Amino acid sequence: MSLLSTITGPADLKPLSRAQLVELADEIRGRLIAAVSRTGGHLAANLGVVELTIALHYELDSPRDKILWDVGHQCYTHKLLTGRAAGLPTLRQRGGMSGFPRRAESPHDCFDTGHGSTSISAALGAAIARDLRHQDHAVVAVIGDGAMTGGLAFEALNHAGHLGRDLIVVLNDNQMSISRNVGALARYLGRVRAEPHYLRAKENFEAALQRLPRGAAVLEAVEKLKAGVKHLLVPGILFEELGFTYLGPVDGHDLEALIETLRHARTLKGPVLLHAVTTKGKGYDPAERDASRFHRTAPFDIESGEPAAPAGGCHFTSLFGAELVRLAAADPRIVAITAAMPDGTGLAPFLQQFPDRFFDVAMAEGHAVTFAAGLAAAGLRPVVAVYSTFLQRAYDQLLHDVCLQGLPVVLAVDRAGLVGEDGPTHHGLFDLSYLRHLPNMTVMAPRDGDQLAAMLRTALAGDGPAAIRYPRAATALTGPEPASAPIAAGTGQMLREGEDLALLAVGSMVAPALEAAELLAQQGVAAAVVDARFVKPLDEKLILDLARRGGGLVTIEENALQGGFGSAVLELLQAHGVAAPVRRVGIPDRFIEHGPRAELLESLGLTGAGIARAAAEVYAACGPIVRHPAPG
Repeated sequence: MSLLSTITGPADLKPLSRAQLVELADEIRGRLIAAVSRTGGHLAANLGVVELTIALHYELDSPRDKILWDVGHQCYTHKLLTGRAAGLPTLRQRGGMSGFPRRAESPHDCFDTGHGSTSISAALGAAIARDLRHQDHAVVAVIGDGAMTGGLAFEALNHAGHLGRDLIVVLNDNQMSISRNVGALARYLGRVRAEPHYLRAKENFEAALQRLPRGAAVLEAVEKLKAGVKHLLVPGILFEELGFTYLGPVDGHDLEALIETLRHARTLKGPVLLHAVTTKGKGYDPAERDASRFHRTAPFDIESGEPAAPAGGCHFTSLFGAELVRLAAADPRIVAITAAMPDGTGLAPFLQQFPDRFFDVAMAEGHAVTFAAGLAAAGLRPVVAVYSTFLQRAYDQLLHDVCLQGLPVVLAVDRAGLVGEDGPTHHGLFDLSYLRHLPNMTVMAPRDGDQLAAMLRTALAGDGPAAIRYPRAATALTGPEPASAPIAAGTGQMLREGEDLALLAVGSMVAPALEAAELLAQQGVAAAVVDARFVKPLDEKLILDLARRGGGLVTIEENALQGGFGSAVLELLQAHGVAAPVRRVGIPDRFIEHGPRAELLESLGLTGAGIARAAAEVYAACGPIVRHPAPG
């Protein structure tokens, strides 16, 4: 019998010997690799925290003691140890186990997460609630060094140090977020070492040592000692000054050291920071070699590490990156910004071509947007590439720093719409709603790669803020190097004529709208299909003309219905006193669970068949249009 099969909860860890815990860690790694190779998921981060998770549950008493996981994509071992091993084959599948902590899934998941830098704030809230209710249990936040670059984490550290309540923050230091981390501490140390007097003394010291017997060996020992002191002391100083007791660094794969340090941390009063150094992808060579690719992976072949099925077609993300490189080659004002996602947003080629014009601001979306505003105010043309769900974190900066000043900041809003298996924390279902009500903002959505290229040119040619939103999906591309001219603002495109009703679609919903029109034609219904292209400003003349001719309108969007594209059409009709039947098809007023994107779209009626059904209902309610011949 395997050790993991005997673990029904954290209490089952307590009788195990240290040797058995090590055996359990190996077994868990094998189980994770096998499961994620079939379902896809966040592999590298989870392999890196196996021992850390075992140590936490060995030393703590969950769910009485509270463990809060930052981002939460590293919680797979936690789920295995808290009675959910049987659900691992359903990981991230529709109706199956979530890839993130979910309070509704288990009492051991005490806070829902999916975005970075939240754990310390939430854990401090849990600690204060514990004290106000006169309870006595541990509260632990587990945060990676990538998430620690977010401003929210430092706000929480500052507050926790000020309050002085009992709280343990475990810093999982693997030098990675999705891509390799960036930050100021290494540059600060570099500046200190580069101080002229220091360099001169260092050079003289090294030269003198080299003249002595075994001087080279002594010099090497000094360098190692210096590196060790720096690693031990500098992080400790930072956190001690913030009011924390600093413990570490500890080998994050040494169970004995982790358990003993956690035990010591629990005896200390006030906030404690335990610094654990781990290896992302630990135990699986392909993931250790390429932790970025295995941060979130599709199903793969275990032996080779290669994807089980090659990605089909061109993707919006890669097409965006390629077109931005082409445009930047002709315009030195163009700069690119990402928040810790150069690969995920398609900006890696830009980094290679224009390293001086590329900026990774780490996991700090709010800073990315205001930084872009500063660049734009100084005459540059910044493009911020960011996932829709993470752009939500920069709403105030969009309003206050970009739109209020009307600055030409371009937002490349990736992963707009349903993203599939990552679920409700990652679906990009609200950007049309929270962007279109901002004054001065232009909002576009391309149906294919050529339109994406044209919209990027449109945005960069404009004199105000603009957003282009596109899904995590493959797309058609007419030519290998699109040379599309900018599009006149607020112009839609009639793709199919039809006199019975009109389907007004935006972005990813244009293709299924065309499919719906074909299905309706088989039922004797002639449906016009319009690619709105712009959600703000709308093509008012086109939409009003279609509404006035009768037959009804169907708006289709991969966005929340509240405040989205369909709402914009209704507002337009009301403002002009046009009474026309309108059926809005989109995302209902609820959070959408995880599952394959195609399955979710079908369940929500966002397919050709689903749109045809909704349109047929509108047509039936309106009845055939009676068209009278012109007089004379």
